[in-house]
Amino acid sequence: MRSGAVASRSATVAAAQRSIALGSKSFAAASRLFDRETRERAWLLYAWCRACDDIADGQNHGGDLTRVTDPQARLAEITAKTETALAGEVVGDPPFDALRIVAAETNMPRRFARDLIAGFALDAEDWRPRSEGDLYRYCYHVAGVVGCMMAVVMGVSPDDDATLDRACDLGMAFQLANIARDIEEDDRGGRCYLPVEWLVEMDFPPGQHMKPPFRKRLAVLSRRLADRAAAFEESARHGAPALPFRSAWAVLSAAAIYGAIGQKVAERGEHAWDHRVTTSTGEKVRFILRGLIEARTRVVRYPPTERPATLWQRPR
Repeated sequence: MRSGAVASRSATVAAAQRSIALGSKSFAAASRLFDRETRERAWLLYAWCRACDDIADGQNHGGDLTRVTDPQARLAEITAKTETALAGEVVGDPPFDALRIVAAETNMPRRFARDLIAGFALDAEDWRPRSEGDLYRYCYHVAGVVGCMMAVVMGVSPDDDATLDRACDLGMAFQLANIARDIEEDDRGGRCYLPVEWLVEMDFPPGQHMKPPFRKRLAVLSRRLADRAAAFEESARHGAPALPFRSAWAVLSAAAIYGAIGQKVAERGEHAWDHRVTTSTGEKVRFILRGLIEARTRVVRYPPTERPATLWQRPR
């Protein structure tokens, strides 16, 4: 679909479906578990998130990270098109019109989209986390807030802070697992999301954390990331009883699929970056079946509990 064209909702949904099929097999598989209305809205939201990420990083539906020479111009493009979409105006660019549609249909708070763009702004400024708290702040902006947006897509009220906190936790878990898996890829792209304090603690020479002599030390930090991801994932699961059955099934399945990525990174130790960590089709099927059982028993399996105070506190 050419940029500048005004597309129907069905055409925009179809383009969004193609985007998720190309960009994330895990999310595409989990999204199939939603009812039709929620599924289409999830695709629309994904298409916008994917396009913003691709513009910011010079990618095509993910792929290899590249060093862009005009990050501020890219950020300005993302911001302008997003604000046009949030204003309810036709953008003429399918992923941004996808946001226009899903935001209008769900009464999506505008601050969520702006919080995500703030994460792209951090990357555009060549920002690096100094502390674990800084790492969590970044994870919120690039993934935790997407969890909040997905919850709204599933019918959660924008005022239901308790459920939105759990949804945010799942996004945080996904991003921490991604960071652990992608340390080598990020390094090639000139980025590092390991907190400076962690690197100092492990006595890494500046910029040398991917060098072979330091892989055992790096494995310690990747396991730490996986452990943090698991804690956020466990908290997120206690939000499942607030969701409709099919949405809970999708969420619990996705949690297991991404949780497995973090676990595999930790288990592989210093060899975690020899080959990209993925989950097989068979594993996805197994996690989806397990998610079905958990969704059916979610009220008993995940009773109301206090969210751990040590986890990230979502901005209000």
